[in-house]
Amino acid sequence: MKKYSSATESQHTNQGSAIIDKIRSKVKLKTAVIVFLIALLALVTATYSWFTLNTFSAVNSLDMTIGTGAQLLVSIEDHGTDLSKYSKEITNEMIDEYLEQYNTELSKMLLDPLTSQEGVRLYTQNHTERRPNTGGYLEFPIYFIATKDMFVHLTSDETARNKGDGTEVSTTDTGAKADVINCPRVSFQSEDEDDKIVIWEPNKAAAVAGQTTMDIPKPMQYTDNTRLFHLEQMKPKRVTVRLWVEGEDPQCDDDVQDANLKVQLCFMGTDENNEAVT
Repeated sequence: MKKYSSATESQHTNQGSAIIDKIRSKVKLKTAVIVFLIALLALVTATYSWFTLNTFSAVNSLDMTIGTGAQLLVSIEDHGTDLSKYSKEITNEMIDEYLEQYNTELSKMLLDPLTSQEGVRLYTQNHTERRPNTGGYLEFPIYFIATKDMFVHLTSDETARNKGDGTEVSTTDTGAKADVINCPRVSFQSEDEDDKIVIWEPNKAAAVAGQTTMDIPKPMQYTDNTRLFHLEQMKPKRVTVRLWVEGEDPQCDDDVQDANLKVQLCFMGTDENNEAVT
């Protein structure tokens, strides 16, 4: 009788263990499903910022204005030390002359959502690399020359009182389209490998795409962190400028398609103490 009782208890114990294991398996399955759903939600959230509509354009009506401060001159071409061939600004017409080799011009330039970690190679959402001035982003050179040694900064200061040429991004669009001013990125890559590549993010927010970006204060305060590169007296330096719309930016969504964008770039020189050169 005792043996029978013992066997019965053993069966109950085994059955109980089986039920517990079954419950645990269900809990694990539910947990796995929940984790999968969370991962899927994170993926959807991460890609939501990219345009989802298959249209011809992203951001159009691009307008560029580029100016410089004292003792600093620029050109689209390398003129050596012939200062007479450099100027205080680069106009849209100058950029259009450069873009002729790509059979395009600024008025036809469409900025599709792209992404870049280092500001040199630009990729679509499916990681297809785009070529400059032929599909989605603008790239052109600026040759800088200075009559004094200086550190060159991107600046929100004006080159002259009431000129309104300080660095900024603006749009005439209103409503949701106005968010376009938060989407661009501009990178500056000097020909000197000792100079770091700098990415300017207007209205800088949380980092995306692994980028390290900078923004500039207004009113302007010159610091080591706002330096782009160094110029030696009368030694021109080639800097490649790239402008794109960052697809990973949370505000780069369908709302800003077909928006117009105006980009002003202004450069100022300082000495080693970050005092503006006059």
